[in-house]
Amino acid sequence: MSNRRTDSASRVINSSTQNIYQAFLDPNSMISWLPPQGMKGYIDRFDPVEGGFFSIILTYEESNPVRGKTSENTDAMQGKFLELIPNKRIVQSIIFDSDDPAFSGEMIQSWVLEPVSNGTKVTVICENVPKGVRKEDHDVGLNSTLENLAAFTE
Repeated sequence: MSNRRTDSASRVINSSTQNIYQAFLDPNSMISWLPPQGMKGYIDRFDPVEGGFFSIILTYEESNPVRGKTSENTDAMQGKFLELIPNKRIVQSIIFDSDDPAFSGEMIQSWVLEPVSNGTKVTVICENVPKGVRKEDHDVGLNSTLENLAAFTE
């Protein structure tokens, strides 16, 4: 029996669903808003089509006391675009590069874009979250990423 959990976060962003969806399709755009506060990122591989792969490396800034999943200060992950529904939903499979079994397995991350009167409600849903990812840290990271996405697209 799996003890994996689902984490999610939402935010209304004062931008169109089209503008937000496009922020996921360009690697330079995505890496500018994806890393949560306290991290920087690099995209090694990026093919934004259904079935296309991506590879992302996130590096913790020196002042951050959190230990990385891949090494002391990095989180590396391999991903695949499972579903791309223009202006509505992006579904990704994410596997962390880690020797620690607490970070093993495939996490499914869905981004749902819903038009609302003052912009777009963006909801990120992470299913099968590895047990090594502390819920408190994940909640902070997801909300930080949504804040960055808002700043990038508004």
